Amino acid sequence: MTITIVGIGLIGGSMGIGLLESGFAKKIIGVDKREEHLNKALRRKIIDEAMDLDAAMAVSDVVIIATPVDTIIDIVPMVLNRVDKQVVLDVGSTKKALLDTIADHPKRKRFVATHPMAGTEFSGPEAAIPDLFTDKCTVICNEEDSDVDAVKVVKDLYTALKMNILHLEAAAHDVHAAYVSHISHITSFALALTVLEKEKDEARIFDMASGGFSSTVRLAKSNPKMWVPIFKQNRDNVLDVLDEHISVLSQFRSLLIKNNFDTFEELICKANEIERILNNE
Repeated sequence: MTITIVGIGLIGGSMGIGLLESGFAKKIIGVDKREEHLNKALRRKIIDEAMDLDAAMAVSDVVIIATPVDTIIDIVPMVLNRVDKQVVLDVGSTKKALLDTIADHPKRKRFVATHPMAGTEFSGPEAAIPDLFTDKCTVICNEEDSDVDAVKVVKDLYTALKMNILHLEAAAHDVHAAYVSHISHITSFALALTVLEKEKDEARIFDMASGGFSSTVRLAKSNPKMWVPIFKQNRDNVLDVLDEHISVLSQFRSLLIKNNFDTFEELICKANEIERILNNE
């Protein structure tokens, strides 16, 4: 297939690499408003050719929208306006706002809403890597609202990327994403700011930083141009999760004040259960 990727960053670029290497795509076309992104992608052979959107769609079988979620809402209707028989999918981290926006579009059934749950803290085409998606899961939302043939193409695409496929309704997806992804980023941003504030007084604090600290604040290096729109679109769910997280932090604080380390140990043991869940035991 000839595949157009709109937005040649970490996710779009890594998809380009994976789809070419798997043989699913015979040609990858890049569309991006930043000329330097296209030039880097061409030099790295992530894409075969750079085009504008109209020219790319005229020769494409599949169009992947891999821009930040605020621009996905603008781009998807524009792409659907140009659709004949092409399959269109997005890879954004929020779904309900987008699907509400295009619910009445006459070409809605050519669109498949997806969210590949993979990434790093880096951005741009230079961050694109092979095998980013291997053994990760992707979510397909509201499958029944898309044409059967379009869904099949998208499932085949993600199978080529060696991903596991889940199915969720859009609102449920956004709740789950708030718990497993969005709150992790807010927590990382907050911890980084906390430590940076302390570092003003204790310049050597980072000399003591170990692997545990680095892994905990890794996500704080993520691009705000990507994450602020996610928090904006999923605001209500993120607020609910954040309230719950703050409540747990307050509980830990209270236990420390009261010297209640028995309960502290009980809570840590309870938290250890996350390993069993993550390992599907």
